[in-house]
Amino acid sequence: MKVTEYIQQANGKALFSLEIIPPLKGQSVTELFDTIEPLMEFKPPFVDVTYHREELIEKRHPSGLIQKVPVRRRPGTVGVCAKLMERFKVDAVPHVICGGFTKDETEDFLYDLHYLGINNVLVLRGDPEKSAGVFKPKEGGHAYATELVEQVVDMNHGRLLHEETEAQPTNFCIGVAGYPEKHFEAPNHSNDLRYLKKKVELGAEYIVTQMFFDNQKYFDFVKRCRKEGIMVPIIPGLKPISTKKQLTVLPRIFHLDFPEELVHAVEACKSDKEVREVGIEFGIQQCKELLDFGVPVLHFYTMGKSDSVQRIARAVF
Repeated sequence: MKVTEYIQQANGKALFSLEIIPPLKGQSVTELFDTIEPLMEFKPPFVDVTYHREELIEKRHPSGLIQKVPVRRRPGTVGVCAKLMERFKVDAVPHVICGGFTKDETEDFLYDLHYLGINNVLVLRGDPEKSAGVFKPKEGGHAYATELVEQVVDMNHGRLLHEETEAQPTNFCIGVAGYPEKHFEAPNHSNDLRYLKKKVELGAEYIVTQMFFDNQKYFDFVKRCRKEGIMVPIIPGLKPISTKKQLTVLPRIFHLDFPEELVHAVEACKSDKEVREVGIEFGIQQCKELLDFGVPVLHFYTMGKSDSVQRIARAVF
């Protein structure tokens, strides 16, 4: 079933969902599934599965020559989706990204998903190569998420890249990313919203936000979206803080701000065990406020861990 159909059938009651990351190449998927199994008590109708581009690593040869080799460290998105649906009877929502893939590779990937009976995708531009710093598309690939949305919509209408005759149409419900605190490359909020609106006008049916810790920024983001005529569901993305280090790491990676009261509470902790308790209590209050606001879904970025999310969910669902 589609994400939007789950939301419609919930009749205003908030749903629980989560995002998982495929294991590193060579590692077992069993540990990942054992980790998230406790979260199934909250009956998530869908689970997001991230997709990862290749990275260039340096390999030193016996001769001393250093060669840059492309490696995909987490290549298992399709397999994880298939196993996830089989084991937990939930819908998988794989991420589809521009970075590192050609349009033809994307078309093949989308048909793999279609043949598995997957009806939802989250369309993203993706991150730049770590060594580049600036996003550059692969030759023959998409530079922007808007272009990727267009390709998925074309496939939903049976239009392929090179086939002259109409193909079997896919049936993807398309989600896209939104940034309550603005995408870090956007010059301002208005510019950022214009591109988000374009993705919706092209065919995106729902939005999942970047993680945030200040609910007011989410509330303001929703208000700006509605004022711009963006009326699709806007799902808040959430992550409980669990270590002191995250006070500096998360803002650097995700370009977000922490509320002052959370910063003070974390800084007062003597150990990460105490930080975890602070994060859980803050997460419970954050979720209760979001539920009062009427969010359609509470969507958790688990990062391969479930304990904190489980305790928050038990307190609010």
